[in-house]
Amino acid sequence: MVPVIAIDGPSASGKGTIAALVAKELDFYYLDSGALYRLVALEALHKGVALDDEARVTQIALTLPASFEDGHILLDGHDVCLAIRSEACSAGASKVAVLPAVRAALLERQRAYRLAPGLVAEGRDMGSVVFPQAELKVYLMATAETRADRRYKQLMDKGISANIATLLRDLRERDARDSDRVAAPLQQCIDAKPLDTTEMTIDEAVDTVLGWWKVLKSK
Repeated sequence: MVPVIAIDGPSASGKGTIAALVAKELDFYYLDSGALYRLVALEALHKGVALDDEARVTQIALTLPASFEDGHILLDGHDVCLAIRSEACSAGASKVAVLPAVRAALLERQRAYRLAPGLVAEGRDMGSVVFPQAELKVYLMATAETRADRRYKQLMDKGISANIATLLRDLRERDARDSDRVAAPLQQCIDAKPLDTTEMTIDEAVDTVLGWWKVLKSK
C-alpha cells in the first residue's frame, strides 16, 4: 500500500503549512482536503446556492470543475487561491462540511490522491475517515488565541483586511461546528500523535513530524 501521513486538527493550527513542508521533504504528494470544501462553498456562493441546501450543494461537489496544477488551485480554469482563503469562504466551507452527502461526494475524490511514492493529507477527518489505515496520524492543536493571531497575520500578508476579535470569534464558532457535526466530526484518533504547536515554530513542528516518520520507518 502507498504510505499515508494523515495530519488533522482545527482551523489555523498549522496543518496546511506543516503538511506541505513534510510532503516536500519526503517528495510525497500533498492533499489539502479543506481546499475541496472551500471550492464547493465558493462555487455555491457564486451560483447563489444556499449553503444548507444539501441536495444542490452535493451536486456541486459531484461536478466541481476543480484542478490542482503547479501549486495553483483552479476552479473552472481560474486561479482561486486567494478567493478560497477569504473568511467568507472559510466560514462557508465549515457550513457545507457538516452535510453528510457532501462529505460522501468528496470522499473518493480525496482517496484518489493516494499515489506512489506517498501522500501527506491534511484536514479534519483524514485519520478517522478518509485514511483510517494511515501509517502515521498526527493531531495538531494550538490555543484559539494563537490560531487567531496566525490567521490574522496570514490574511494581512496577503493584503486581505481582517479583525482579530472577529477572527477569534469565528474560529471558536467553527471549532464548535466541526466538533459537533454528525458526519465525520473533528476528533483526535486514539492512535494519533498529539502535537501542540502553540509555542513551536513551523520548522520545529515539521522536524517533529519527520522525526516520528523516521522512527516509524526504521522499525
